[in-house]
Amino acid sequence: MKTFGWSFAITAVALMVAFFYGGVEALILCAILGVLEISLSFDNAVVNARILEKLSAFWQTIFLTVGILIAVLGMRIAFPLLIVGVTANLNPVQAVSLALEKGGIHEPGSYAYLLHEAHPQIAAFGGIFLLMLFLDFMFEERELRWISFLEKPLAFIGRLHGASLSIGLILLVVSASMVRPGKEADVLIAGILGMVTYLLVNGLGDLFTIPGADEDQKPKKSSKGVGAAVGKAAFMLFLYLEVIDASFSFDGVIGAFAITSDPILIALGLGLIGAIFVRSLTVFLVREGTLDEFEYLDHGAHWAIGALSIILLLTISVEINEVITGVIGVVFIGASFGSSLLRNKKKAVEETAKEHHLSN
Repeated sequence: MKTFGWSFAITAVALMVAFFYGGVEALILCAILGVLEISLSFDNAVVNARILEKLSAFWQTIFLTVGILIAVLGMRIAFPLLIVGVTANLNPVQAVSLALEKGGIHEPGSYAYLLHEAHPQIAAFGGIFLLMLFLDFMFEERELRWISFLEKPLAFIGRLHGASLSIGLILLVVSASMVRPGKEADVLIAGILGMVTYLLVNGLGDLFTIPGADEDQKPKKSSKGVGAAVGKAAFMLFLYLEVIDASFSFDGVIGAFAITSDPILIALGLGLIGAIFVRSLTVFLVREGTLDEFEYLDHGAHWAIGALSIILLLTISVEINEVITGVIGVVFIGASFGSSLLRNKKKAVEETAKEHHLSN
């Protein structure tokens, strides 16, 4: 309750607001949206936790305060409005007015329809960004492997300089070639922007942690002995964390309009319920040291990211139900958790046997 208390309290408030706003139907839709966001974001929480544990207590607090505002107001409210405003050449007031009309996703000219029309560009940006994240993780040489028969070949391919860029560009071109006529250039530009964003955020993070940086940029020790970044290094990690979090939210934001086109309910369900629960789960993983205890969770999360990136690229040309995305993510996280349990039991047996042997 210490970690999830606020999430439960805010969920109760959000459901009450939904009920007073639109009755029982609105309450049910709000709850469905919250469950959708949480189910799509287990992998997000794991990846966020691995980055968050590198930050100092101050920056962890920033993530839980400013970061939540960015997630709720930025990605769940402002982002769809911005996309609709740009694609339909509307000013902010007109975009908000259109959103409040609550037109259906198949109704030409409606808010939901215009956002759905922009889906290929959104999917290209988010899909390529997440694909780069997945490939860079898999291309690293590491002793611990989960799905060895796949991860070993990927690590071998990673020896090729620029392998992730090459694969990303190839898949982007293939995706753009499958989109409906007239959208190819938009998809290519959006995908390249996703790739450039990933490279810039990663590169800037490295830039601020080079030898000789100012003292206030050097990692300090956290209470658990883990390096906790501060100063400019922490700021870049925070930006990286927010960009990753935003990329994960693309599918949820778009998928929400298949359930309801009401921006108020989307903000309540995806933002106040879903996004805050994911933040709480992230904090729980950090505080409990779960990622170090269950060592395959990192791998499972990145496989889920890889699956999500491919699904996003496929949705540029075909419709894929968001439930499939959520189920795949949960399966990878659940399987990696189970594998971690088996590994821990095996290690415990080996240590017991070793102690028994030494005592004899």
